[in-house]
Parts: sequence; C-alpha cells; structure tokens
Amino acid sequence: MLVNDLRPGTTFLYDGNIFVVLDYSFSKSGRQQGKVTVKVKNLRSGSRVELTFTGGDKVEKAMVEKKDMQYLYNDGSNCMLMNTETYDQVEISSNKLEWELKFLVEGTMVKMTEYNGEVLGITIPEKMELTISEAEPAVKGDTTSGAQKKAVLETGLEIMVPLFIKEGEKVVINTTDGKYSGRASS
Repeated sequence: MLVNDLRPGTTFLYDGNIFVVLDYSFSKSGRQQGKVTVKVKNLRSGSRVELTFTGGDKVEKAMVEKKDMQYLYNDGSNCMLMNTETYDQVEISSNKLEWELKFLVEGTMVKMTEYNGEVLGITIPEKMELTISEAEPAVKGDTTSGAQKKAVLETGLEIMVPLFIKEGEKVVINTTDGKYSGRASS
C-alpha cells in the first residue's frame, strides 16, 4: 500500500516491525516530492515514534486480528486470557502488560491483538469500575475545594480521590492516565 493511504488506525509492516498509525500529515513545498509524516506505535515494543516517508513510497499492510478475551489471572510472570466462545486459553508475558495490569481484575473483558498467531498485546476499556481497598480517613475540618487523599484500588494501584470516597466504594478510573474519574453508579 502507498504511504499516502496511511490513516489513523491503519496497521502496517516496516523495518521488520508492526506499527499502527496514530497521526498522519502530508506536506509539500515547491517542486519537491511530498513528504508523509506519521506518528506510530510499535505494536511489539509499545514505543511511539515518528516516521517520515517520501510520497509514493510503499509499505506492506499488516492484517492485525482483534479478539474478545476474558482476563483470568496473573501468575506473576504470565497472564492467562480465555476466548469466551471457544474456551481456548492464551498466555501473555506480564512484562507486555505492565500498564494494563494496574486495572485488571479477574473476569474483565479485553481485546487481544494478534498478528499471524503472535500475540501483540491487549486493549482494556477506557473507563473501568474498581473497588477501593484502602483509603485514608478524611481529615475533619478539611473543606478546601478539590481536596484529595490517597487510596489503593483492589488491583494495588495507588490513586488520589476526593475526601468523601470511603474504603469499599466502587469508583470509575480512566485507564489512559490512571486517574479517578467519578463514583461508580450503583
């Protein structure tokens, strides 16, 4: 496929790696050949880079498959996922899921990304409801607007929450930045 056809969400092979396009721009000055600049994420390493191509260059399209899976458990070095239709289980190294593990509890539905049988990683929901397992008591008289305290989620992630949040409460967490987003609707 031509680099001119790359758009956000497109996956392609380049330099032995699999990339997904995050952002695309095209620039042309005078009589020179146009330049295509793409911000991409390496699906194997997770790193983000910017690649520049000459208009008309070609890259190979990568057919990446996404499957609905259920997170079962983490044994310390590997995470187990299960396809809920076929009951097939897949093992992924915990190292590949360092960020995602901060939000995963048993039974969470995720999307697993795969290329030619190689598991590249998982995508978790953008917002997740998790239970507060520990919360500092609110300081009496502390009524400053926006005051926050430390709390620990059931997954072990430490976050900042408003003073009114208590231990045992369910809260909504934004998984892109790991921050408190609100109380869970009961």
